[in-house]
Amino acid sequence: MWDKIAKQISEVTGEKFERSDRRSVGGGCINQGYCLRDGDRAYFVKLNRAAQIEMFQAEALGLEEMWETHTIRVPKPICTGVEGNSAYIVLEWLDIGGGGKSQVAAEMGRQLAQMHQKATRDKFGWEMNNTIGSTPQVNTWTADWVEFWREHRIGFQLKLGRRKGGHFPQGDRLLEAIPELLAGHSPKPSLVHGDLWGGNASSTRDGEPVIFDPATYYGDREVDLAMTELFGGFSRAFYQGYNEVWPVDPGYEQRKALYNLYHIINHFNLFGGGYESQANSIISRLVR
Repeated sequence: MWDKIAKQISEVTGEKFERSDRRSVGGGCINQGYCLRDGDRAYFVKLNRAAQIEMFQAEALGLEEMWETHTIRVPKPICTGVEGNSAYIVLEWLDIGGGGKSQVAAEMGRQLAQMHQKATRDKFGWEMNNTIGSTPQVNTWTADWVEFWREHRIGFQLKLGRRKGGHFPQGDRLLEAIPELLAGHSPKPSLVHGDLWGGNASSTRDGEPVIFDPATYYGDREVDLAMTELFGGFSRAFYQGYNEVWPVDPGYEQRKALYNLYHIINHFNLFGGGYESQANSIISRLVR
């Protein structure tokens, strides 16, 4: 398998690549990660089951779309494929490990805002469905943001949660309330990372901000900002940098809870446990 991956890297890059070393590195919660090296050149390879090839294809497409904005750094996708029982994605190797300096955080905020400003469409959604973690994420093109968020985000996660035995007694009331909760807010569809928690953002050793492992689509830019607050990991300097370029709209504090509810229900669907009660607490607060 590794020889065939090396051969594909050679074909795609136009430079002969003969692996001299392979070592295991972190690949996130659902993939195996490896550093594949040929002398001074290195690539990051993620593996999963062969059936997950579409997940890697969507990741590559999302990273390529963010790369093409020339705003915030992402690992450039090289190739994807299936060999035997394994699907793989090959990415540019980035020397991650820079410190959390405030100037780096501020620059990350500025660059994220620039991506949100620069990459826009006339509808919400994306070219294909992808995943949020290992959960399917529906990206059907939709003209109306309220409809998109109600049907393809909160409504979809509630359906999955109920199938998994979750009890969300006020879920239907929340779906009915979403038009009111988003009343007066008319975001333009911006390219968003979609899964921007602290574990998916870092910097290189040279101090360049980097984001990775996206769940890409075109949505309200505030979904990215909201998630940065959900599990911590982003400093005040990050938000100051973002607001220098594109200040958040009035009412963000209320919308933030609705946007992060998507991830809380998804965490119940992935991990179970106390995420059900956390989701119900947020739902109760929103419907009040």
